[in-house]
Amino acid sequence: MKVYEVIKGATGVDGLKQAERPDPKPWRGEVLVRVRATALNFRDLAVVMGVYPGPPGTGNVIPLSDGAGEVVETGEGVTRFKTGDRVAATFFKGWIAGPPRQAYPALGGPGIDGMLAEYVVADETNLVRLPDGFSFEDGAALPCAAVTAWHALMVAGRSIKPGDTVLTLGTGGVSMFAVQFAKAAGARIVTTSSSDEKLERAQKHGSQILINYKRTPEWGAEVMKATGGHGADCVVEVGGSGTLAQSFQAVAMGGKVSLIGVLTGPGGDTNPHGLMFKAGTLHGIFVGSRAMFEDMLDAMVVNRIKPIIDKAFPFEDAAAAYRYQQAAKHFGKIVISV
Repeated sequence: MKVYEVIKGATGVDGLKQAERPDPKPWRGEVLVRVRATALNFRDLAVVMGVYPGPPGTGNVIPLSDGAGEVVETGEGVTRFKTGDRVAATFFKGWIAGPPRQAYPALGGPGIDGMLAEYVVADETNLVRLPDGFSFEDGAALPCAAVTAWHALMVAGRSIKPGDTVLTLGTGGVSMFAVQFAKAAGARIVTTSSSDEKLERAQKHGSQILINYKRTPEWGAEVMKATGGHGADCVVEVGGSGTLAQSFQAVAMGGKVSLIGVLTGPGGDTNPHGLMFKAGTLHGIFVGSRAMFEDMLDAMVVNRIKPIIDKAFPFEDAAAAYRYQQAAKHFGKIVISV
């Protein structure tokens, strides 16, 4: 079968190489999936650049945590799926439900093969069934970004309710899923971006208060002003240490900051006193469990929510998809058809 590998020691997209591997076979409890689509996350850039945290892998690895396809063979004892079922993989292996109890292995990281291949084998417990009406591209866009946004809004701390205010930073995959989920929950949505064009697009999907952070670098104070002094009940914080100070300023009394990303790098003001004076909370969010994924799918079906897909690349142009992600011009998700 055809696969892509991030070669050992890679420090850039040039380290992504197409290769051939033997067709895999499912063992007991496992399912063979013909992958039809995969999707990119910021994490995948970190892997190919060689800067993903944790011990380095010992060999070439198939990248990408996100993918969807159809079951073509089942191993002995499989009960959750049958041949022909349409499925998506979970980001983690083994996190089924409840709070995390260990550091679960995540697909597509150093030493753990992911989804950028024609076929993958997965334990039946690490797959979810795609709802009717969801394309393979839709399914591929969900495992990391969508589940992360769902966890941030609906699971960590108090769930968002009608009338709450949600602040999303930027217009990438996590942020736009958060906009869609917050809109369905009846929340007021504030979105920041450096692009007026992207802010206009976000408005069409539900964002109501739009802030260009290039023109308004003190956007935390602007959020407070625009919300009449209330602030954000939930901040979907994808920036990291470089934006935390502004997020602490923007959060409402008793609100929560869901810390997800590190887009701004390691530097910045991370003094937590702003949270203390607001009785706020900071929640570290690292994707989520299979149960969160399944609950989220139910909500997406009921509310008729589909992923916002910016662009789809063919399998042969996988490197171009990576470079498009690296340029940070996308709005929503980037997918690769297989």
